[in-house]
Amino acid sequence: MARRIGQGMRDGNPSPELDWRDGTPVARRFDDPYFSLADGVEETRHVFLGGNDLPACLRAGFHIAELGFGTGLNALVLAKAWTGPGRLRFTSFEAWPMARDDMARALAAFPALDATALLDQWPARRIALAGIDVEIVEGDARRTLPVWHGRADAWFLDGFSPARNPEMWGAALLAEVARHTAPGGTFATYTAAGHVRASLAEAGFAVERRPGYGRKRHMTRGVLPG
Repeated sequence: MARRIGQGMRDGNPSPELDWRDGTPVARRFDDPYFSLADGVEETRHVFLGGNDLPACLRAGFHIAELGFGTGLNALVLAKAWTGPGRLRFTSFEAWPMARDDMARALAAFPALDATALLDQWPARRIALAGIDVEIVEGDARRTLPVWHGRADAWFLDGFSPARNPEMWGAALLAEVARHTAPGGTFATYTAAGHVRASLAEAGFAVERRPGYGRKRHMTRGVLPG
């Protein structure tokens, strides 16, 4: 397997070390792929769009937040789903921004998605996609989310597996997700781990389990009561 070490968005914050499996980047730190080995686009549509009832709920100014920007695949799938009018807001919290060449290699697996605008502007903290204004908040979300002043209408909880990256799924961080969610806002995630569902419920979400994508039997979604 090929290995590549790139440069992060800022000196001192290196890009993740990657292996590649059939064109899919795998984070060496967590031994976990960035998206489904079966079909990352369909996984995003099923889990994050479907789990948040998107695009039906989208409207101009709708604010999506995300834990884990990764390859930018979720943002690109959302951009393709949004037909306007107006623009969406998309805020993503990312500890290890991917090197541009690695991002381009990963996204080349999805020729139906136009990644040109993302790749032309990457790396950057603010990126304009078709119909979407993207902001990248760099750093450990356990530190950056508590001081964020925004509130999201929908969350994509897309960190690496809870078994391999437990810090991204801790009760304190998930409580911050709830605190930064608008009344009636939603979340969706590919994982159905019991402790994750319990922490999200304790944080105030009405949590439910749904059929997962591909080989995953279940996923999780929830609503913050208004």
